[in-house]
Amino acid sequence: MGISATAPAAEIKLAYKRLAVRFHPDKHGGSTQFEEQFKAVSEAYRVVGDPVRRTAYDFQLRQDARRMQDARRQQQYRPQAQHVYGVPMPPPAPLRTRRPAGSAERHYQTMPKQRPKFTRRDYLLTAGLFLLLLLFIASVKVTMDHVTAVSNYEDGMQAYARRKWSTAHSFLSQAIHFKPEYGAALRRRGEIEQLVYHNFRAARADYYAALSESKSGPETAGVLFRLGQCQASLGRSDSAELNLTRAVTLDSTLSAAWLARGELRLFELRLFAEAIQDFNTGLRQQKMAQQPLALNYLTYRGLAYYKQRDFTAARADYRQVVERNPQNGQVLFLLGRLAQQEGNRADACEFFRRAEKLNYVYAQEARLKSCR
Repeated sequence: MGISATAPAAEIKLAYKRLAVRFHPDKHGGSTQFEEQFKAVSEAYRVVGDPVRRTAYDFQLRQDARRMQDARRQQQYRPQAQHVYGVPMPPPAPLRTRRPAGSAERHYQTMPKQRPKFTRRDYLLTAGLFLLLLLFIASVKVTMDHVTAVSNYEDGMQAYARRKWSTAHSFLSQAIHFKPEYGAALRRRGEIEQLVYHNFRAARADYYAALSESKSGPETAGVLFRLGQCQASLGRSDSAELNLTRAVTLDSTLSAAWLARGELRLFELRLFAEAIQDFNTGLRQQKMAQQPLALNYLTYRGLAYYKQRDFTAARADYRQVVERNPQNGQVLFLLGRLAQQEGNRADACEFFRRAEKLNYVYAQEARLKSCR
């Protein structure tokens, strides 16, 4: 194309246009010679006009130039004994140190068998692989047991919410079978044993197992509260009071634990002043939480006041219960006893008669003795 190797793209394009016009076949009557030259110009522009093809073409030119220089250098420094147009002499024959082996030597020999020897490293590698296999199997089993336990626990909680106690107990037992330290499942199964089946020993065992898995303070307090109830039902008053005290220490807002400890101190331990304090705390917390007033514990507090001979406070609690439940024969009977202690025979007889009408079993005997 008549341009230098470092010509820019604009110069290449200009040279191509000039040569294309010069050698175009239409300007020369369709001459075959000019047609070949036009094709050569087009092919040259296709190569040098594209940056990628031009780079490859320049690299090929440099390689060809280098090969020509190497060939020229070899011709200049050729050995004196070699002709310019000759071929290299064949290499000399190899030097033999002995005669070729005879036929007697050309046979296979049996190699003696060697017993494999295990080194200390081999034993350590084998033991390591076996240990890794055991760890893998154990991890798979633990994972599958956990997944199965969680699935059974969720099914058990659904049955628990629908009050299907036997189904819930079965699912929870399966969850505990696959995961013996499953604290939530142990607690729920213990509640079924305690509140539904009244199997306080089995419930106590579940609560003891759940205690080791309880993590938060309120969660542990809830388990201790249930455990204290079971121990109270089994006649273990001291242990029950200890666990209920631990429960209210961990969670002072647990009103049920305060009320349960007050009931225990009233009926079993005969600690009337302490029982009144527990009832006050538990009922106050129920009121703050906007929970329904527990009339039975209000009755128990009135009884504790009665035992303390604070008849005014006892009467106030009894009347609150009667106002909310006029058909409570037990409280009417207690009001009669209170009036009897104050020497008010007429009021006592009236309360005994009202309690008798409500079929309270002790009211008739009290009326017959006091109201002749």
